[in-house]
Amino acid sequence: MHAATPPAPSLRCAVGLSTQPRIEMALAEATSQALLGLDAPTGPITSTLPADLAVVFVSSAYGQSIRPALETLGEQLRVPALIGTTAEGVLAGDTEIETGPAVVVWLARLPGASIVPLALEYQQTPDGGMFVGWPAELSGGWPEGASLLLLADPFSFPVDTLIRRFEEDHPGVPIIGGMASGGHAPGSNTLLVGPRSYDSGAVGAIIGGGVRVRPVVSQGCKPIGRPLVITKAEENVIVELGGRPALERLREIYGDLNDADRQLVRSSLHVGRVASEYQESFQRGDFLVRNVVGADPDSGVIAVGDLVRTGQTIQFHVRDAASAHDDLHHLLSAQASTASSPAGALVFTCNGRGSRLFPEASHDARCLQECLGPVAAAGFFAQGEIGPIGRHNCLHGFTASIALFEQA
Repeated sequence: MHAATPPAPSLRCAVGLSTQPRIEMALAEATSQALLGLDAPTGPITSTLPADLAVVFVSSAYGQSIRPALETLGEQLRVPALIGTTAEGVLAGDTEIETGPAVVVWLARLPGASIVPLALEYQQTPDGGMFVGWPAELSGGWPEGASLLLLADPFSFPVDTLIRRFEEDHPGVPIIGGMASGGHAPGSNTLLVGPRSYDSGAVGAIIGGGVRVRPVVSQGCKPIGRPLVITKAEENVIVELGGRPALERLREIYGDLNDADRQLVRSSLHVGRVASEYQESFQRGDFLVRNVVGADPDSGVIAVGDLVRTGQTIQFHVRDAASAHDDLHHLLSAQASTASSPAGALVFTCNGRGSRLFPEASHDARCLQECLGPVAAAGFFAQGEIGPIGRHNCLHGFTASIALFEQA
């Protein structure tokens, strides 16, 4: 008689949240909640590691006590890979806390996964800028199906430059993450990897192998009009669309809109540039959205917050709370209908969202749970969000960039 083969371990995630006024107590309480969610021991140290990856987000309201408290967290958790950052506000489960002290601890068991934590700095050399800190483990090749989780300091780390470098060196590898928030000057944010903390650069983890990290990027806009081809452009200025002055095309679209959308054109007009031109039709998620920064009625040109070129396809977009809700709900619902239920999620939502955009509290957190839940979700309000549009990584604003963790 043969003994039954034990079931293969499955991916599992859990999250803990605390608003204790002292950071040491908050970290302990949030950690205990997350360990209980994993059914991991919370008492004396055992030989079994409780999780493979830990991510912690800490409100900047804790001030000077943050760094020493975070540097001891690794000893308490005993997790091989630990990353974290300070934030203006945090997210856990279906709750968003935008102000005041709060700590979120997210733990994941990722059987069969390859996880390589890292800390990067950007340095200028006689031959140009370079990113230093890539772990030696990556020199032999990156894991299959790799993704990069990235938490970066907005004052010292050029994410756009890293994205361009990735296009050359690691095409197709998604970068998902956010820029640290809460600090208002260089050196005022704290980043964590393992037992070490930094006030500049970026931290993160390369994840691949037995786990799939699926990105969902909601830019919070809805398209108006129809896609148009740029027939003349100069740097960030669209001169002609479809052979006619760009502003003339916009006026045509404006004339066909209802009153509500006309108001949005006047207050929150954007341009979406198609991320990949090798498509016959375009839909939500295919456009990289950028602000319209100005227009000249005399020449008919429109200036946008990005470089544009002749031959690109664009579509005008508008943003408000309703369109932001519809976009996030649509993208998450599409994931729910086509993919297996995720075990966990990391959410990097703009600090211009939350109560600054939506009439109700905890919008993005609740929408995630309604569409995909129950799912162990953690996140923070970022000063810039990172995520792919199509196969191209981008730095965004007013966006919710989400990493869904699934069995590969």
